[in-house]
Amino acid sequence: MKKCILSIFIITTLLYNAVAQDTYEQLGEFGVTGGVAHYFGDINTRSGINRPKPAVGVFFKKQFNNYLGVRLSAHYAQLGYSDIYSKSVFQKRRNLSFNTDIFELAIMGDFNFFKFVPGDPYYAFTPYVTLGVGAFSYNPYAYYQGRKVYLRTLGTEGQNISYVDPNTGKKRKPYGSMAVCVPIGAGFKYNISNNVNLLFQIAHRLTLTDYIDDVSTTYVGIDKFPPLNGQPSVAGILQDRSFETGAAIGTEGRQRGYSKQKDQYIIAEVGVSFSISTYKCPSAN
Repeated sequence: MKKCILSIFIITTLLYNAVAQDTYEQLGEFGVTGGVAHYFGDINTRSGINRPKPAVGVFFKKQFNNYLGVRLSAHYAQLGYSDIYSKSVFQKRRNLSFNTDIFELAIMGDFNFFKFVPGDPYYAFTPYVTLGVGAFSYNPYAYYQGRKVYLRTLGTEGQNISYVDPNTGKKRKPYGSMAVCVPIGAGFKYNISNNVNLLFQIAHRLTLTDYIDDVSTTYVGIDKFPPLNGQPSVAGILQDRSFETGAAIGTEGRQRGYSKQKDQYIIAEVGVSFSISTYKCPSAN
């Protein structure tokens, strides 16, 4: 009788442990990433990927099940480009350039194509897609006579001198230091231990600004900028740098950028994440 009771106890314990393993839950994960960023816009019109710059990020993700999760991410990235990299004759003559630091905060939804269970070798890998919305700060600058000059405060397209756009009849307003972005991308992740995952992701950012590069509409003309101490203002000089490549081309009304297409950027990154998990007790039923 004692042996029978002991056997029943052992079998019950083994069955309980087997059920308990099936109730493993990944509550979420947090991680760090590093990679490269690239800009596309009025200075990189042909979407060349030849001037990547560094990007780093951190994230926390709440996992609802083995397939769906919501992630909060923060990124720092550098963006920049120059007309000298273009094959366009006009752009080489235009001779504009910029750099900027990007600080981005976004919330994103992730969908795993495969069931993903950290610690289970049969469910250790999955590709996924991601889509979200975020906000980022930017402050484009260029170099003039060896010093860094921030362009937004200059108003190179007449934003600070109440310039009236001849095409719209409206005053050009200064652009802000923050804008909205819509990240959309894909990636894959692989579980290498119970709580450690490796990942790769590439996500394109559509934005609601055309001024990441400080270029959007038409030239104002250097004569519209009030001189300083009898000399052309820095804003007047930097609105048209074609004089460095030949005769100045920046006459009032001539196209400088293309305002109907917003600027964009992309971040490709690799990272490591750490799972937050628990073992949920099975119900009596």
